[in-house]
Amino acid sequence: MKVLETPIDPEEVKELRVGDAFYITGTIFTARDAAHEKLLEMDKEEVPFDPSKYAMFHCGPAIHKEDGEWKVVSAGPTTSIRMEIFEDEFIEKFGTKIIIGKGGMADRTLKALEKHGAVYCQYTGGAGALMANAIEEVEDVYYLEDLGIPEAFWMFRVEKAGPFLVTMDSAGNSIHEDVADEVSKNLERVKSEL
Repeated sequence: MKVLETPIDPEEVKELRVGDAFYITGTIFTARDAAHEKLLEMDKEEVPFDPSKYAMFHCGPAIHKEDGEWKVVSAGPTTSIRMEIFEDEFIEKFGTKIIIGKGGMADRTLKALEKHGAVYCQYTGGAGALMANAIEEVEDVYYLEDLGIPEAFWMFRVEKAGPFLVTMDSAGNSIHEDVADEVSKNLERVKSEL
Protein backbone atom coordinates (compact mmCIF):
# COMPACT_ATOMS: atom_id res chain seq x y z
CA MET A 1 0.00 0.00 0.00
CA LYS A 2 1.19 3.52 -0.82
CA VAL A 3 2.94 5.55 1.89
CA LEU A 4 2.76 9.34 1.49
CA GLU A 5 5.40 11.42 3.21
CA THR A 6 5.30 14.97 4.45
CA PRO A 7 5.80 17.64 3.38
CA ILE A 8 2.86 16.74 1.14
CA ASP A 9 3.48 16.48 -2.59
CA PRO A 10 0.40 18.14 -4.19
CA GLU A 11 0.84 16.12 -7.40
CA GLU A 12 0.69 12.84 -5.47
CA VAL A 13 -2.53 13.95 -3.81
CA LYS A 14 -4.16 14.90 -7.13
CA GLU A 15 -3.65 11.31 -8.31
CA LEU A 16 -5.60 9.84 -5.39
CA ARG A 17 -9.13 8.66 -6.14
CA VAL A 18 -12.12 7.47 -4.13
CA GLY A 19 -11.35 3.94 -2.93
CA ASP A 20 -7.58 4.43 -2.70
CA ALA A 21 -5.98 3.64 0.65
CA PHE A 22 -2.64 4.87 1.94
CA TYR A 23 -0.47 5.49 5.00
CA ILE A 24 1.29 8.70 6.05
CA THR A 25 4.78 9.07 7.44
CA GLY A 26 5.86 12.48 8.65
CA THR A 27 3.85 15.21 10.36
CA ILE A 28 0.10 15.51 10.73
CA PHE A 29 -1.77 18.16 12.69
CA THR A 30 -5.08 18.01 14.53
CA ALA A 31 -7.85 20.57 14.05
CA ARG A 32 -11.40 20.59 15.30
CA ASP A 33 -14.06 23.33 15.37
CA ALA A 34 -12.35 25.89 17.61
CA ALA A 35 -8.99 25.34 15.90
CA HIS A 36 -10.52 26.07 12.48
CA GLU A 37 -12.12 29.25 13.83
CA LYS A 38 -8.86 30.35 15.47
CA LEU A 39 -6.77 30.07 12.31
CA LEU A 40 -9.41 31.56 10.05
CA GLU A 41 -9.41 34.69 12.22
CA MET A 42 -5.63 35.07 11.76
CA ASP A 43 -3.54 36.38 8.91
CA LYS A 44 -1.80 33.52 7.10
CA GLU A 45 1.61 34.94 8.08
CA GLU A 46 0.72 34.73 11.81
CA VAL A 47 0.10 30.97 11.75
CA PRO A 48 3.02 29.19 13.46
CA PHE A 49 3.15 26.31 10.94
CA ASP A 50 2.31 25.78 7.27
CA PRO A 51 -0.94 23.78 6.98
CA SER A 52 -0.27 23.09 3.28
CA LYS A 53 2.68 20.82 4.11
CA TYR A 54 0.88 18.39 6.39
CA ALA A 55 -2.24 16.25 6.60
CA MET A 56 -5.01 17.66 8.80
CA PHE A 57 -6.65 15.22 11.19
CA HIS A 58 -10.09 15.99 12.67
CA CYS A 59 -9.18 14.70 16.12
CA GLY A 60 -9.36 15.66 19.78
CA PRO A 61 -6.67 13.37 21.25
CA ALA A 62 -6.62 11.87 24.71
CA ILE A 63 -3.19 13.04 25.85
CA HIS A 64 -1.31 13.77 29.07
CA LYS A 65 2.14 14.64 30.34
CA GLU A 66 4.31 11.85 31.65
CA ASP A 67 7.82 12.65 32.94
CA GLY A 68 7.64 16.03 31.21
CA GLU A 69 6.75 14.54 27.81
CA TRP A 70 3.38 14.45 26.08
CA LYS A 71 1.98 10.92 25.80
CA VAL A 72 -0.85 10.22 23.36
CA VAL A 73 -3.23 7.61 24.76
CA SER A 74 -5.78 7.71 21.95
CA ALA A 75 -6.16 9.73 18.75
CA GLY A 76 -9.38 8.72 17.07
CA PRO A 77 -11.15 10.78 14.42
CA THR A 78 -13.96 13.14 15.31
CA THR A 79 -17.07 13.63 13.17
CA SER A 80 -16.02 15.74 10.22
CA ILE A 81 -19.36 17.19 9.15
CA ARG A 82 -19.06 19.63 12.07
CA MET A 83 -16.24 21.32 10.14
CA GLU A 84 -18.28 21.66 6.92
CA ILE A 85 -19.02 25.32 7.66
CA PHE A 86 -15.26 26.11 7.77
CA GLU A 87 -13.50 23.59 5.55
CA ASP A 88 -13.86 25.21 2.14
CA GLU A 89 -12.51 28.51 3.50
CA PHE A 90 -9.73 26.71 5.38
CA ILE A 91 -8.61 24.84 2.23
CA GLU A 92 -8.77 28.07 0.21
CA LYS A 93 -6.75 30.08 2.74
CA PHE A 94 -4.15 27.52 3.83
CA GLY A 95 -3.84 25.06 0.95
CA THR A 96 -4.33 21.91 3.03
CA LYS A 97 -4.33 18.91 0.68
CA ILE A 98 -5.24 15.93 2.89
CA ILE A 99 -8.06 15.99 5.42
CA ILE A 100 -8.67 12.96 7.63
CA GLY A 101 -11.75 12.34 9.74
CA LYS A 102 -14.85 10.19 9.98
CA GLY A 103 -18.34 10.31 8.59
CA GLY A 104 -17.64 12.33 5.47
CA MET A 105 -18.28 15.92 4.48
CA ALA A 106 -20.66 17.69 2.13
CA ASP A 107 -20.84 19.69 -1.08
CA ARG A 108 -18.97 22.85 0.01
CA THR A 109 -15.95 20.79 0.99
CA LEU A 110 -16.18 18.61 -2.13
CA LYS A 111 -16.08 21.70 -4.36
CA ALA A 112 -13.04 23.03 -2.46
CA LEU A 113 -11.26 19.68 -2.79
CA GLU A 114 -11.85 19.73 -6.53
CA LYS A 115 -10.77 23.36 -6.92
CA HIS A 116 -7.57 22.96 -4.87
CA GLY A 117 -6.50 19.39 -5.70
CA ALA A 118 -7.19 17.96 -2.24
CA VAL A 119 -8.80 14.83 -0.76
CA TYR A 120 -10.90 13.84 2.23
CA CYS A 121 -10.09 10.49 3.84
CA GLN A 122 -11.78 8.30 6.41
CA TYR A 123 -10.02 6.79 9.37
CA THR A 124 -11.79 4.08 11.32
CA GLY A 125 -13.76 5.34 14.29
CA GLY A 126 -12.86 3.49 17.48
CA ALA A 127 -9.26 2.95 16.32
CA GLY A 128 -7.75 5.78 18.40
CA ALA A 129 -5.30 3.48 20.18
CA LEU A 130 -4.05 2.20 16.82
CA MET A 131 -3.37 5.76 15.69
CA ALA A 132 -1.67 6.52 19.01
CA ASN A 133 0.72 3.62 18.32
CA ALA A 134 1.70 5.25 15.02
CA ILE A 135 2.58 8.55 16.74
CA GLU A 136 6.32 8.61 17.38
CA GLU A 137 6.32 11.96 19.13
CA VAL A 138 4.45 15.17 19.78
CA GLU A 139 6.53 17.66 17.81
CA ASP A 140 4.65 20.70 19.07
CA VAL A 141 1.34 22.02 20.31
CA TYR A 142 -0.18 25.42 19.51
CA TYR A 143 -2.82 27.44 21.38
CA LEU A 144 -3.11 24.90 24.19
CA GLU A 145 -3.82 27.60 26.78
CA ASP A 146 -6.45 29.26 24.58
CA LEU A 147 -8.22 26.16 23.29
CA GLY A 148 -7.54 23.28 25.70
CA ILE A 149 -6.30 19.77 24.95
CA PRO A 150 -9.03 18.52 22.56
CA GLU A 151 -9.12 21.69 20.43
CA ALA A 152 -5.44 22.69 20.35
CA PHE A 153 -3.30 22.14 17.26
CA TRP A 154 -1.22 19.04 17.96
CA MET A 155 1.68 18.37 15.62
CA PHE A 156 2.30 14.61 15.57
CA ARG A 157 5.30 12.89 14.02
CA VAL A 158 3.86 9.62 12.68
CA GLU A 159 5.28 6.47 11.12
CA LYS A 160 2.91 4.68 8.71
CA ALA A 161 -0.22 6.14 10.27
CA GLY A 162 -3.40 4.76 8.77
CA PRO A 163 -4.57 3.23 6.62
CA PHE A 164 -6.67 6.12 5.37
CA LEU A 165 -9.37 5.57 2.75
CA VAL A 166 -10.07 8.30 0.20
CA THR A 167 -13.82 8.94 0.17
CA MET A 168 -13.83 12.36 -1.56
CA ASP A 169 -11.29 13.27 -4.23
CA SER A 170 -10.04 16.16 -6.34
CA ALA A 171 -11.96 14.91 -9.39
CA GLY A 172 -15.26 15.68 -7.63
CA ASN A 173 -16.06 12.09 -6.66
CA SER A 174 -17.67 11.38 -3.28
CA ILE A 175 -18.61 8.00 -1.92
CA HIS A 176 -20.84 9.86 0.56
CA GLU A 177 -22.94 11.37 -2.24
CA ASP A 178 -23.11 8.00 -4.00
CA VAL A 179 -24.35 6.27 -0.84
CA ALA A 180 -26.91 9.02 -0.15
CA ASP A 181 -28.23 8.70 -3.71
CA GLU A 182 -28.48 4.92 -3.40
CA VAL A 183 -30.31 5.18 -0.06
CA SER A 184 -32.74 7.71 -1.56
CA LYS A 185 -33.45 5.43 -4.56
CA ASN A 186 -33.98 2.43 -2.28
CA LEU A 187 -36.31 4.43 -0.04
CA GLU A 188 -38.42 5.48 -3.02
CA ARG A 189 -38.52 1.88 -4.27
CA VAL A 190 -39.65 0.59 -0.86
CA LYS A 191 -42.31 3.32 -0.62
CA SER A 192 -43.69 2.41 -4.05
CA GLU A 193 -43.79 -1.27 -3.09
CA LEU A 194 -45.78 -0.49 0.03
